[in-house]
Amino acid sequence: MSANSSTMSQLLWQGPVCVGWKRDLEGAVYHLANCFLLLGFMGGSGVYGCFYLFGFLGTGYVCCVMWGWFDACGLDIILWSVLLAAACLLQLGYLIDRLRRNTLPEEFDALYKTLCLPLQVPLQVYKEIVRCCEERVLTLATEQTYAVEGETPINRLSLLLSGRVRVSQDGQFLHYIFPHQFMDSPEWESLQPSEEGVFQVTLTAETPCSYISWPRKSLHLLLTKERYISHLFSALLGYDISEKLYALNDKLFAKFGLRFDIRLPSLYHVLGPAASDTGPESEKEDEEAREPAMPPSAQQTPPCSPLAAATGPPAPPSRARMSRPDSGVLGEDSSSLVLEDFEEVSGSESFMDYRSDGEYMR
Repeated sequence: MSANSSTMSQLLWQGPVCVGWKRDLEGAVYHLANCFLLLGFMGGSGVYGCFYLFGFLGTGYVCCVMWGWFDACGLDIILWSVLLAAACLLQLGYLIDRLRRNTLPEEFDALYKTLCLPLQVPLQVYKEIVRCCEERVLTLATEQTYAVEGETPINRLSLLLSGRVRVSQDGQFLHYIFPHQFMDSPEWESLQPSEEGVFQVTLTAETPCSYISWPRKSLHLLLTKERYISHLFSALLGYDISEKLYALNDKLFAKFGLRFDIRLPSLYHVLGPAASDTGPESEKEDEEAREPAMPPSAQQTPPCSPLAAATGPPAPPSRARMSRPDSGVLGEDSSSLVLEDFEEVSGSESFMDYRSDGEYMR
């Protein structure tokens, strides 16, 4: 034990002393290599920090190879420098491949930053959603239809990336669909996974459009398997449908100068084709259609007694209830506001006789 300690002390304190120091400094390549090594060891963390670190270290070790080959003329210096430089280059290659695999296409990257990043959706979850649509971006030319009313089946869910889509029903304009909005969210929510239906509106591209589309079955499987993604889609679809309803509400405000409450019952008779400006003749025909058919003898009003006249004015005639449009088709678009009609209020008053929905509620 004492012999080992004496050997170590000799190596540390009584080692060979440099007989003479070089008067000439090492070449510029040696100093350049050390500068690169110093910069490399100052690198940070993360993917880009690793790029910085291994990039400068690899360059520094390459300079060490050149110094060992031209100035030092030492085989061991060359071998170690080559080995360290190769390790740094391999690490750089691994980082480049990792970035390439994790990089999203331009359209999907912009969609993530606009729609999912504000909601703090993890990138890995977003990649699962993108894989469900096979990372394909579809296009629509100007005036090309995405869905035709009463014909196109509801078998997918699409999200508009660019352009503008016009929504109409029975030839009447309803609202627009803008980028980063779902194109068929009402139809998606109107059906159960086991049900089938067709579009109740027509969607036409007004400008060149691009969109992504999830097949119905594949997306239902993903939502069943991933609860977080299911909650995410529920929130996005609910917000999208409410935006479409408010767009219809703004349309009513521009038409009548009265902003209705979308929580009130149906306003289909306001939005429907029968509510368009058809002139006084059509209004007269509608009034005649409301009157029930009565025999001529029944149409003659008997003279009223003085007692009945003194009691009060006669009750106004009740108006026949208009038949509501057929709405039993599955997959009905909620943006068309084809909901349950409400009963007329007492007497001859109707909802349209009020100047605001607040007066109607009172």
